Amino acid sequence: MSLRNKVIDYLKNDKLNPTLVALAAGLYPMIYVYSKNFSIVNSFEHLVFFVLSFLVLPSLVFNAINWGLKRLNKAQYSLLVIAMLNVFTFLFLIKIITYSGPQRKKTVLIVLIAVLFALYLKKHLKRLVLLQYLLAFVSVFSLVHTIYTNTSISNAWQNQPDDIIKVKFKTKPNVYVIQPDGYANFFEIYKGYYNYDNSEFEAFLNKNNFTHYPNFRSNYSTTLSSNSSFFMMKHHYYNKRISNFELYNARNMIVSKNPVLEIFKNNGYSTHFITQTGYMMFNRPKMGYDYCNLTYGDFPYISPGIAKPIDISTDLKSTISDATKQPKFVFIQLLKPWHIKSKKKNSSNDKDIERQEWLKNLEEANTILRSTIELIKKHDNNALVIIASDHGGYVGFNYASEADAMTKDRDLIYSIYSSQLSIHWPNNNIPSFNDKFKTSVNVFRLLFTYLSKNNAYLEHLEADVSYKVLRHGVSDGIYEYINEDDQVILKEFYML
Repeated sequence: MSLRNKVIDYLKNDKLNPTLVALAAGLYPMIYVYSKNFSIVNSFEHLVFFVLSFLVLPSLVFNAINWGLKRLNKAQYSLLVIAMLNVFTFLFLIKIITYSGPQRKKTVLIVLIAVLFALYLKKHLKRLVLLQYLLAFVSVFSLVHTIYTNTSISNAWQNQPDDIIKVKFKTKPNVYVIQPDGYANFFEIYKGYYNYDNSEFEAFLNKNNFTHYPNFRSNYSTTLSSNSSFFMMKHHYYNKRISNFELYNARNMIVSKNPVLEIFKNNGYSTHFITQTGYMMFNRPKMGYDYCNLTYGDFPYISPGIAKPIDISTDLKSTISDATKQPKFVFIQLLKPWHIKSKKKNSSNDKDIERQEWLKNLEEANTILRSTIELIKKHDNNALVIIASDHGGYVGFNYASEADAMTKDRDLIYSIYSSQLSIHWPNNNIPSFNDKFKTSVNVFRLLFTYLSKNNAYLEHLEADVSYKVLRHGVSDGIYEYINEDDQVILKEFYML
C-alpha cells in the first residue's frame, strides 16, 4: 500500500490510536530542541530524558486514560480527551523548551486552546496529527544538518605546537583563578561608557600586592567562546562555523578535558571547580575536575538560562582552608558583574539604565572578590591568585546583541573585550615577561612558563587579536576587531 493510500486509510478509519497521537505531540518538540540547542543537549543522558519525557511518558498517559475511559464505559469521551491532551502536550512542550520559568499566563492560554480544540475541532484530530508528523519530518533535515555540521568540526586546532603538556613545574604554589563574569578592566572602567570610580577596590588589591594589567582584553566576546580559548591555550576562530547560539563542545573543553587541567594534574595538583551557576555544565559533560560544588542533580535537563547565582561561600571556605600538602588548582566562576542584562532589543532598557544595573552588580562582585581574596590570604599568603574576567560588560550598548552590528566606536568595541586581569605573584616575584600578558588566550601558557622557569614556552604564544562575529552593517562573517597593537580595526577573517 502506497503512503498516500495509508494516509487516506488513516483519515477514514474511526479507530483512535493513542500511541500514534501521543508520539505526534512529542516528536516535533523533541527534534526542535535538538536542532536549536544541540550543544546544550548533546549528552546521552539528555537523549534518554527527552525520549522518556517527550515520547514514552505521553504514550503511557494517553493509553492509560483511553483504557480508563473504556473501563468506566465512557469511551465516547476518548476522542475529546485525547484531542485535548494532544494539543496541550504539543504546545506545552514547545513552551518549556522556548521559555524559562513557569510562564503561568502562557500555560493558561495553552490549556484554553487545548480545551477549545477538543470541544469544537476534535473531528480534525487526525489531520492535526498528520500535520505534526509532517513538521517532525521536515525538521529532521535541519537536525541532521546541525549534527553533521557540529560533529564534523576538526579538533586539529587544539593541538599544541610544542611539548607544553609535559611541562614540569619548578615551584608549586596553590593556584586560584577567579573569574568574575563581564568585569571590565580598571583602565576602561574609569573612562568611556563605564565612567566609574573603582579606585576603592583597586586600592584593596594594591594593598594585597596584586599586579594589574591595564590593557588586558579577551580574544572573544562571550563566556563560552572566551573560556574555551582560555583553557585550550589556542585560538579556535569560532571553528569558522559559528551558529546563532554557541560554540560547539565549548563546555566540554572548559569542564571535561583541556591542556590546563592535564598539566596541573601531571604536576600533582588537585583540581577544583567552584561556580555560582550551572551554565558551564548544561550539557552535562564529564567532570574533569576532582571536585565541583555543583552536581547535575542541581539543575534541570532543559536549560533554565542564567539563573540566580548560588551562595558558594561555604564551598570556598572548605576548599581554601583545606591545608593538605598536595597543591591545588582552583577555578572560581562568579556570575557578576556579568554583561548588561538585556540580550535583545525588545527586552532592553536604555543604555543608561543598563549601565546603572551593571555598576550595581560590579559592587556586588567587588564584595565577593574582596572576601574571597581575604580568605585565600588568611590561609595561604603566598598563593598565586589570578583575577581574570572572560570579557567586558557591554556597557554603552542598549542590549547585548546590539554588539553584533559593526561599529567604529572604539569605546563600544573595548566595552565588549576589555577584561580585568590582576595577579598576586608569590613573594611578589613578578616574571621578566610580565609585558606579554595582553589577552586571555596566552594567560595559562605564560603561567606555566613562570612555574616551570622555562622560557622556551614563550616561543609559541598565540596572536593577541580579538575576533567578533558580525551580522549587521557588514557581510556576515568573523572579523578581526582589535589587532595585536591594541588598535580597533575591521578586517575580514572568515565570511560565513
